[in-house]
Amino acid sequence: MFVDECTVKLMAGDGGRGCVSFRREKYEPWGGPNGGDGGRGGDVILVGDVNTNNLVDYKYKPHWNAERGEHGLGSDQFGKDGKHCVMRMPLGTVVTDLATGRGVAEIIEDGVQIVLCKGGNGGWGNTHFKSSTNRAPKRANPGHPGEGGSYRFVLKSIADVGLVGFPNAGKSSLTTAITKARPKTAAYPFTTLHPQIGVIDYPDDKKGTRRLLLADVPGLIEGASENRGLGHRFLRHIERCAVLLVLLDMAGTDARDPREDYKHLLHELELYDPAMLDKPRIVVANKLDLPEYAAHLAKFQKRYKKAEIMGISCRTGAGLETLKKQLLKRVTALRAKEKISPRPPVQA
Repeated sequence: MFVDECTVKLMAGDGGRGCVSFRREKYEPWGGPNGGDGGRGGDVILVGDVNTNNLVDYKYKPHWNAERGEHGLGSDQFGKDGKHCVMRMPLGTVVTDLATGRGVAEIIEDGVQIVLCKGGNGGWGNTHFKSSTNRAPKRANPGHPGEGGSYRFVLKSIADVGLVGFPNAGKSSLTTAITKARPKTAAYPFTTLHPQIGVIDYPDDKKGTRRLLLADVPGLIEGASENRGLGHRFLRHIERCAVLLVLLDMAGTDARDPREDYKHLLHELELYDPAMLDKPRIVVANKLDLPEYAAHLAKFQKRYKKAEIMGISCRTGAGLETLKKQLLKRVTALRAKEKISPRPPVQA
């Protein structure tokens, strides 16, 4: 099951209570105070984990608590600190505090640690309250309460390339052809029910294998921004992409008009977020192996003269290598312009 948003209630551990105790030894029945401090409560810590790809672990277990600190004991024994509550998060997770409605954290790097809720400090034992005027203090501090609250986790996948298109345009077939992902493919709409993240490999004996990540979201339909279909709730997964691939059935299968499909796709992207239209995009014209392709392509080019179009056939594999090379070139240039280091080569 794929879960990309959930609500959780988190609570850090309370600090342990300080101890009131006095030293009682032979020949010293009225020794001074020796109460130990309470232990510190555990923190709630979010950790970026590249091996975690969704939030299903938190959908069905919405309450997470860190341990409280142990209470102090006599003979100057300090309480043990409570264990932290460590939550492994998929990269791209945005955390919102439901009490304020403000974003408080964003997990974008593997291994990064963010303390979301701090544990309470332990209370002081009565040793700390000894003075020249009070040699036998009977006072100790309670532990401080840990922080807590309700939070919303929303996953926005981190990928280099975002793939959008109408159902049955061939998105799953393209993802299968150029990446290592294996989404379900069939001759009916909405075979993809959740976002797919595929890896595009570029083997190089000298520089090592380069990689790009491609996000394939479920097919959009007209009216998606009004909660029709599936794609509207998954568009967040392409917000961070450097390049958008708009896949069209250029053969006009099922009596569709590629020009109208392109128009509606751009309209839905704009309604979701106008900034989507500012992203560099490539129109991928699929099904060039069919006879109807050429006529529809000519009409499309006449209307959209400035569109960057690349013809492919997922069935025969024509144009796929050219598309892959163009994606690497475009993403590398854009990441360099943004001063973002490209994904490091994978050494064999």
